Amino acid sequence: MWVAIPAPNIPLLAFGVAVPELSPALCVVSFIVLILALTIEAGVIGRVAIAFSLVAIVLTSVPAIRFAAARSGLDVALREIVSPPIDGHSDRTSRFSLRDFILGIPTGPVLVTRGIAFAQPEGHTLSLDVYRPMDAATHPAVVQVYGGAWQRGAPGDNETFARWLASRGCTVFAIDYRHAPQWQWPAQREDVQAALAWVATHAGEYGGDASRIALVGRSAGAQLALVAAYTSTVPGIAAVVSYYGPTDLVEGWRRPPRPDPLPVRPTLEAFLGGTPDTMRSRYQDASPVTYVSSQAPPTLLLYGARDHIVEARFGRELHERLRAAGAVSVLLEIPWSEHAFDLLPNGLGGQLSLYYVERFLAWALSR
Repeated sequence: MWVAIPAPNIPLLAFGVAVPELSPALCVVSFIVLILALTIEAGVIGRVAIAFSLVAIVLTSVPAIRFAAARSGLDVALREIVSPPIDGHSDRTSRFSLRDFILGIPTGPVLVTRGIAFAQPEGHTLSLDVYRPMDAATHPAVVQVYGGAWQRGAPGDNETFARWLASRGCTVFAIDYRHAPQWQWPAQREDVQAALAWVATHAGEYGGDASRIALVGRSAGAQLALVAAYTSTVPGIAAVVSYYGPTDLVEGWRRPPRPDPLPVRPTLEAFLGGTPDTMRSRYQDASPVTYVSSQAPPTLLLYGARDHIVEARFGRELHERLRAAGAVSVLLEIPWSEHAFDLLPNGLGGQLSLYYVERFLAWALSR
């Protein structure tokens, strides 16, 4: 039922995220149960099992049925900016691999250095982890910013993604920042800017090219990545990738999602110190839409159409404003996916997003 029904709270959100992404496996399981019910069980229990199995097969087939249409639409969206054709930009040749679905996303060997201190604001040490290819060449730098409602998380989050990028020729700097409510905005922006300044100075020590930097963020981390990409004075920022990032925090507080499993308003108030009525300048200052201009670096926006934490409409709004300003923006909206869909990188939405992120970054970092 979580393919069709939005989760009303955080504990149940895990089902809302996982079920659509793993729906091919669940469809197979439902089919097996149907066969067993038809051949083994009799009476009322058998009829109930058959009915539930048929419903489950129909529901879990929906994401797979929509996959082809989604793939075609996303191809068109990316081809608007990527030339030559996108298939010339990546090692990953398939938008969905059954092998990867079963065994997980292959990453290959990478070098990992953890716990490198880059700043100490107010006596609080901030560190980063570095993931880099095994060779001694210089590679584009990717700064990864984790999510967690600005209140939790660590540089080690999304390690599979960092290893995957590093195995494909990027030096990844997974950074930390101070958490709300103890530290409120603009502390987080200051921390990301400090990390970017550190990367600009020290990237070469880890095989990173400071003249080719991309930021990748998720949820709260995507908001931080977008603001940093649009406002930073650090040279070399060539692209930013936002996985389901908040873009208009005033509107996010005014019109929270329904249902609202996070919930959104208390989270924003803890981050910004009040409501839009009492802290309007902070809400505007922290909103990526505030900084839209023709000078914004190429932006890739990824959202689940069924996201009930950060609704896809926020990605559409930022995308339209960027395009109207003359900046490069690509919006990829995955029809069946919820918030944090890429926590299962081998799932349907996870694999699809990896395919396009790899091509976007290869294009943006090689221009």
